[in-house]
Amino acid sequence: MNRDHKKPLILIVGPTAVGKTEIAIQLAERLNGEIVSADSRLFYQGMDIGTAKPSRVEQARVPHHLIDIANPDETLSLAVFQQKAQQAIEAIHSRRKIPFLVGGTGQYIRAVTQGWTPPEVEPDERLRNELTKQKEENGINWLHDKLKSLDVEAAEKIDPRNFRRTIRALEVILTTGKKFSEQRGQSDSLYHLITIGLTRPRPELYARIDERIELMFAHGFLEEVKDLLEKGYSPTLPTMSAIGYRECVAVLEGKLRLEEAKQLIGRATRVFVRRQANWFKESDPNIQWFRVEEGVVEIIEGYIHQSLQAG
Repeated sequence: MNRDHKKPLILIVGPTAVGKTEIAIQLAERLNGEIVSADSRLFYQGMDIGTAKPSRVEQARVPHHLIDIANPDETLSLAVFQQKAQQAIEAIHSRRKIPFLVGGTGQYIRAVTQGWTPPEVEPDERLRNELTKQKEENGINWLHDKLKSLDVEAAEKIDPRNFRRTIRALEVILTTGKKFSEQRGQSDSLYHLITIGLTRPRPELYARIDERIELMFAHGFLEEVKDLLEKGYSPTLPTMSAIGYRECVAVLEGKLRLEEAKQLIGRATRVFVRRQANWFKESDPNIQWFRVEEGVVEIIEGYIHQSLQAG
């Protein structure tokens, strides 16, 4: 498809806590846009504080899509997300508005922008059960170490806590005998992509992460997790293994002190930031990077206008 006939899709990417939410909202307000979330943690209802989900006030400023679309005990596959995101983008275009795909979950963004086709391997419940048993016997890191020994590239891009995705990658590798990272089919993008990367100096980003963690607990993070457990959601659910939720469960069970939990969350978030950098590299010529500082929204707006006219 010729780029001239492609409709625009603006990507806002960058590490957690860099400021994607506010900048994306400001740009969407200025450019008659709507936001499609590509952050896998924001799909789930009732998981608001620990995911830094945009508030109701923020969501009211511009339309948001793919937030609160599943219960915590549901699994939203990459293929389902891809379909829902493409439908949302098409609907936004039909309203003659500009879609913004915003998030830090690399595989979800690439699934939409590069037309990924997930590997066609049927689920093998027997193998999954065996891998789950191994995880329970040897610890959550055993699975990820196993994946790393078979496919380093896949392991670098999958959070060790995300045992569901780790098991899926191992399932594909062990079933086909081929690396998971080499089995994603992809095609030319359906869209005229304008990719905006947001960055801050690492010490500043880490300070913002620490501040965010303190605010989460001040705003009732523990109470949020307690409420989820009281509603019957198991602490062993994949969603409850997200950064912060697992630690809060341990605090509520008396296995961790609050300050220890905060330290562990901060450490895990820093590791997550480094993993995000494997998806969105500052050397990538397809990403235009902007340091987040005063006046950056106006600069990015000008860049987008130029790119839209060029496209």
